[in-house]
Amino acid sequence: MKKILVVIDMQNDFIDGALGTKEAESIVKRVVEKIHSYPPENIYATRDTHGEDYMETSEGKYLPVKHCLEGTEGWQIHKEVMAAMPQAVLVNKPTFGSTRLAELLWEEAQKEEVEIELVGLCTDICVVTNALLLKTKLPETKISVDASCCAGVTPESHEAALTTMKMCQVEFV
Repeated sequence: MKKILVVIDMQNDFIDGALGTKEAESIVKRVVEKIHSYPPENIYATRDTHGEDYMETSEGKYLPVKHCLEGTEGWQIHKEVMAAMPQAVLVNKPTFGSTRLAELLWEEAQKEEVEIELVGLCTDICVVTNALLLKTKLPETKISVDASCCAGVTPESHEAALTTMKMCQVEFV
């Protein structure tokens, strides 16, 4: 059984940048500890990735805050997190969920049985979206989330996302 960790959007803009929160700052050390509990070659990480045209996109119209512009400091994965996972497979994604990530992990599951655990930001947007994409692509695979290594936009929306994932058979560790 291959155990895979997916680190969702642990980027500066979501931690202490344009969309940062104290809740996001508070999970950094736990995420680093979680990363160290996995073999380095079994880690995938996503980066929310936008261009200068972000404000003209559908997302930009609903969330008019420029963030995670490719190549900027805000787009970079937090230095402590990145230092903990130098071998991670990095997946840039232009929106909440990554179909590319789901495809890569589906390919891994064709080689051997896998379990997938997710951590990161934001529970109520990108974590929930990727968890549900993975559960859809790999319905018989154990998909879990470590809620203590996630933070939402608000504590209330974090809890709502956890409830949604639980209803869709995502497990919690």
